[in-house]
Amino acid sequence: MDTPTPNTTRELLLAHAEKLIRTRGCNGFSYRDLAEHVGVKTSSIHYYFPGKDDLLYEAVEAYSARALGAVRGIDTTQPAQAQLDEYLSLMESRACGSGELCLGGMLAAEVNSLPERVRGALQGFFRAHEAWLARVLAEGAAQGTMKFSGTPETAGRAVFATVQGCILVSRLFQQPAALCEAIGALYVQCEGKADKAG
Repeated sequence: MDTPTPNTTRELLLAHAEKLIRTRGCNGFSYRDLAEHVGVKTSSIHYYFPGKDDLLYEAVEAYSARALGAVRGIDTTQPAQAQLDEYLSLMESRACGSGELCLGGMLAAEVNSLPERVRGALQGFFRAHEAWLARVLAEGAAQGTMKFSGTPETAGRAVFATVQGCILVSRLFQQPAALCEAIGALYVQCEGKADKAG
C-alpha cells in the first residue's frame, strides 16, 4: 500500500523504515541508515523504537492495517469476478509500485531472521488476504463464474502466493506484474470470459 504522509517524528520514522524494508529488506538497513534518511540522531529512533524488532513489528502492523483496510473497502455487493479484478488491480497498482516490493512479501523472504512476534504479525497479514480471497472465490463458484481446483481456502492461498511471486518477478525484469493474466491462466477460470474467448 502507499505510505501515508507522516505528521510526527514517529510516523516519519515508520514511513522511511517501511520504504527501506520494501526496497532493501529488514536486514538491508540499520538505525544509522534510517537516521540519515529522516535527519535525526539514532538516539531519537531508540526513543520511539528501543530495538529494531520493535520497529519491524510496528511497520508490519501499520502496513497491514492500511493494506487490509483497502482490500476490505472493495464493494462486496459486486459480483465475485469484479471483486477479484479490483483486488488484483489494487495489488498491482498500489501495493507494490515504484520498484518496491510488498512489505509482506519482502519480509516473508527473510522469515528465518524475524523475531517471533514480527513473524506472527506477518502470518496474520497473509492469512487475512488468503481468507478474503477464499471468500471471493467461494462466491464466484456459487455464482457459476469461477472454477478452480481444490477448496476455496486452498485456491485463496494459491492466488495470494501467485500475486506475491508475480510482484517479485516483475521487479526482477522491471516490467508490470500482469496479475490478472497470471491468475486467470493458472487458477481462476471465469465462465463468462472463457465463453467469449471461445
